[in-house]
Amino acid sequence: MVDTLRLTAEEATGLIERGEVSGAELHRAYLDAIAERDPELHSYLCTVEQPDGAGVPIALKDVISTRGVETTAASKILAGYKPVFDATVAARVKDAGLPLLGKTNLDEFAMGSSTENSAYGPTRNPWDPSRVPGGSSGGSTAAVAAGLAPWALGSDTGGSIKQPAALCGVVGLRPTYGTVSRYGIVAFASSLDQVGPIAKTVRDCALLHRIIAGRDPVDSTTVDLPEPIELPEAEDLKGLRVGVPTELNEAEGIEPGVSEAAKRTIELARELGAEVGECSLPRSVEFGLPCYYLIAPSEASSNLARYDGVRYGYRAEPNGDVRSMYDRTRREGFGDEPKRRIMLGTYALSAGYYDAYYGQAQKVRTVIRDEHAAAFEDFDILVSPTSPTVAFELGARTANPLAMYAADLLTIPSNMAGLPGLSIPCGLSEGLPVGFQLIGRQFSENLLFRAGHALERALSFDYVPERYR
Repeated sequence: MVDTLRLTAEEATGLIERGEVSGAELHRAYLDAIAERDPELHSYLCTVEQPDGAGVPIALKDVISTRGVETTAASKILAGYKPVFDATVAARVKDAGLPLLGKTNLDEFAMGSSTENSAYGPTRNPWDPSRVPGGSSGGSTAAVAAGLAPWALGSDTGGSIKQPAALCGVVGLRPTYGTVSRYGIVAFASSLDQVGPIAKTVRDCALLHRIIAGRDPVDSTTVDLPEPIELPEAEDLKGLRVGVPTELNEAEGIEPGVSEAAKRTIELARELGAEVGECSLPRSVEFGLPCYYLIAPSEASSNLARYDGVRYGYRAEPNGDVRSMYDRTRREGFGDEPKRRIMLGTYALSAGYYDAYYGQAQKVRTVIRDEHAAAFEDFDILVSPTSPTVAFELGARTANPLAMYAADLLTIPSNMAGLPGLSIPCGLSEGLPVGFQLIGRQFSENLLFRAGHALERALSFDYVPERYR
């Protein structure tokens, strides 16, 4: 019998290659696990019974277009939409022989930090179902943490892979902007969105990133990788210069248990041979959150304008002229959070306010990028907690959008700079996982994998939620 709770994707590949289990048997084992545990968690929006491919199965966040399989972005406005094409990342995992397990839940249009904004109900954290899994890729991270998928793809705009990976005790990579194609991804904020891997181990993350990364002729924002993705083998951190940004590690709102776990991991890095020193990112942390919440909603207001009830997706019953139909379709089809961000973004882009808000935010973004570049003159990677808190209770922040937005306080600055970030679990606080964030220069994914793997081995974190052991 396949133990999906402990099986890594790399181990599953070995089982198939040795003939100990077939691809179909492995797929069925995961579907059985989903049937057993997902009614409580709601990490999936749909599953696939007869997929293509005979390799290690994979789950895809439901912003990734899949030919013939409903793709809703967890919104009523896209209910029933079945794409006639695969997103590039979906095509690449299919070409690699990875059969689709299903589409995972998310905050509607990837707008949120808890996966409570889904039009189809929230996802729950496998470590404690009374708590959120993080977001917006909470369905993908919960599925991996609960043994309902060996690995998954999510998307990250302000922290939507790294933050839920931290809250669910798994590994998540937000790649360098432009290294993974966005073709066929339901757009939120085009200058920030990036698809990335979620898995139980750093090596699994590297394996999946190797499959999806690289230039795509139909996405002009993609670039060739400067070097192939390597599987990490390092057991120490000798020669690595690790920077500890004061503002990211001492930010207001970081829980004591989270801070202590991060400090222990930083000390562990020193024991593994790293040269550790303090640095500063004052403007990045102070202005990162407000800068993000001008740029991302502005781009969202433009991207979501296509949902008008005419071409695809939900259409309200006609009741008057076309303009009335547009209005009713959007009012009935969008949830509260997309409406909130559309309104904010439309205001920021409106005549007389563009320069004061969106234009100014883009200037601040350049300052954030330059500040990170200055830090990397002295250090190879920067580290901090991934999330200020462990998983919070369902409903605790739904009435306070600003408190919800603060969940991404530590992940947003590097995302604004287009930098890669890796989150690994580094311990527990109050019985819940704590994430440790490693940030690198552009195209430094191999370095992040090597450092993350060495720390992962030394930490020996048990990624199976205690309630399933």
